[in-house]
Amino acid sequence: MKKILIAFLSVVYLFCIVFASIAYAQDAATKKPIEKTQKSAPPDTSKKITDNKQAKDNKKIAGDVVTDGDEYIIGPEDVLHIFVWKEESLTKTVPVRVDGKISLPLLDDIQASGLTPLQLKEELTKKLSGFVDNPTVTVTVTEANSFKVYISGEVKQPGIVRIRSEVTLVKLIIMVGGFTEWANKRKILIITKEDGKEKRITVNYNKIIDGDKPDIVIKHGDTVIIP
Repeated sequence: MKKILIAFLSVVYLFCIVFASIAYAQDAATKKPIEKTQKSAPPDTSKKITDNKQAKDNKKIAGDVVTDGDEYIIGPEDVLHIFVWKEESLTKTVPVRVDGKISLPLLDDIQASGLTPLQLKEELTKKLSGFVDNPTVTVTVTEANSFKVYISGEVKQPGIVRIRSEVTLVKLIIMVGGFTEWANKRKILIITKEDGKEKRITVNYNKIIDGDKPDIVIKHGDTVIIP
């Protein structure tokens, strides 16, 4: 009888060990996914997304040039897409040369610089009428490389500045990061063109800021020198 009791207790003991092992394994399996989920939780990327969006927006603003048919003036180094409906041989993407002209089949050299896309369209339509019946022409500025000003001297970011339209001197200075500490703001030189002739203007920046003088309009192609 004593042996039977010992055997029975041994079986109960083993059963308890097995049951405890199974319960422990289930508890560990339950906790593990939670810990894994906590460790693999994605990092907060909201700031990164916002920064990337802001960078793209800034890039778009910097490169965005007004090229409307009634406003934009074509200049050297611009790239134009000339589309002639149903005339693939006449449809071309061409650069504006330094002499301001473009080359097209049948028409050879055409003056483009100084015209708006709409004016160039009308000119091309007129000239193509001698070769094509009722030509339909579209002129698109694909690269506005001529819309720029040059700034040198005592500013933080001298060089070539691409602009969307005419800007004032005060805005241009902001675009290049402001003056250096050695800048002479009273004798800023602006080199521009009027009626095809070079014109030099000396500007006192301090008087513009004080309201004593009106701000100066900087046009594309102008050069600004900060002594």
